[in-house]
Amino acid sequence: MALTYTEQLQAITQSYRDAGEAWPTTLKHIAAWAINRGLWEPQRILLITKCAEDLGRAMREEFITDPQGRRVRAKHAARMDRDEGEQGALWDDIRTASHEHMQVAFQQRRQGIVGDCHRLKVDVGSYNDNRGPVEPIQMIFDFTSDLLEMEMVNV
Repeated sequence: MALTYTEQLQAITQSYRDAGEAWPTTLKHIAAWAINRGLWEPQRILLITKCAEDLGRAMREEFITDPQGRRVRAKHAARMDRDEGEQGALWDDIRTASHEHMQVAFQQRRQGIVGDCHRLKVDVGSYNDNRGPVEPIQMIFDFTSDLLEMEMVNV
């Protein structure tokens, strides 16, 4: 009977220990040991996924200065229907993207912010209800003054 992937990883860990390597140790040490001995190789899909994650992080961190002098994100992702049936977001550049792409990208980012605010509201409520602080933590979810203040600093 073939080992499951988890059982294979457990066997690698046991081989590491049986080889008399340092114990206790970190996962990175075991991983480097296994890779150096050819006991583990990444599947192609893992490499593609890791590269895609790194590309996304890099694109999210790419900024340009617009004609009005504002520092803005250059690349934007939008989950849109595609004929190929592939899941995921399409990336485009703010300088060349269609209006539809940018509208979807901005709305989806806004929904992410709303989701984060909802999660924060639930967490704060739970803390206040269950920890019984003398002064409950209050959250204000109207960001108008925060945005104005940030715009004043960035002028």
